[in-house]
Amino acid sequence: MIPYVREIEFEYGACDQVSPLIRRVVANNPGPFTFKGTGTYIVGQGEVAVIDPGPDLPEHLAAILKAVEGERVSHILITHHHSDHSPLAGPLKAATGATIYGCAVKQHEAEEAGAPRMEAGHDLDFHPDVSLCDGGEVFGPGWTMQAIPTPGHTSNHLCYALKEENACFTGDHIMGWSTTVITPPDGDMSAYLESLATIRAHNFTTLWPTHGPPIREVTPFIDAYAEHRQERMDQILLALAQGQATIGELVPRLYADVDSRLWPAAARSMLAAIIHLERHGEIETNGPPGPDTVYRLAD
Repeated sequence: MIPYVREIEFEYGACDQVSPLIRRVVANNPGPFTFKGTGTYIVGQGEVAVIDPGPDLPEHLAAILKAVEGERVSHILITHHHSDHSPLAGPLKAATGATIYGCAVKQHEAEEAGAPRMEAGHDLDFHPDVSLCDGGEVFGPGWTMQAIPTPGHTSNHLCYALKEENACFTGDHIMGWSTTVITPPDGDMSAYLESLATIRAHNFTTLWPTHGPPIREVTPFIDAYAEHRQERMDQILLALAQGQATIGELVPRLYADVDSRLWPAAARSMLAAIIHLERHGEIETNGPPGPDTVYRLAD
């Protein structure tokens, strides 16, 4: 079982000091993909970095600007291009003159027609001023941030390590309130599992997801996250041991205890797992992986 952490105290628009170097302002955009809303982080004092300014909401921009009144915003750091993370970067830059850092959107491939909506949407116009796709450091007075490429949730996802507090801002890569959505083609399960191991190896003391409260028991949480993914893949292999099947046939069997209205979303997650298994030679297909492809155990 994943040891979820979901308790968080805040007021929309208020700026809370959550650690010696970190403040947080939560946007009023709660929902099935954002939990209580987008948590925008402000790092440092005097000259600061803003991480994931969030959706393009005028009231959230006003709250961020109020929180940094009398200070200079020098860096805007974006974890990835989903519409609950990056759209406000442009207006915040216009208001402050800050430089936007991140990883540009990879070549976008369309989802299958009729695929269920599993995220808050894409900000396909996101273009950082400075690319951190290969990692790198940015810094200000009293703070140092290391960009860590963590593809998986999206192909351009970055986490940011705050060296002075041995903490990491994990965007949607690791969240305390829920598992992370992995939706092909931009999402990739193989890359995601490798990125989980990358973050685990850093031995951070605290993880700060963009949605929800911090994760303090980092290693057990990441281990449980990875084990959950493996358990889902083991279930697929066990089901295919009973005979070949399509995703449409597997979902009702493996998600029989889940509301059937969630089965389309489960099918997308299963596709990500199956692509990973096929890539590693554990299953075979009669064509490119897709919802109607027949899958069987590899010989």
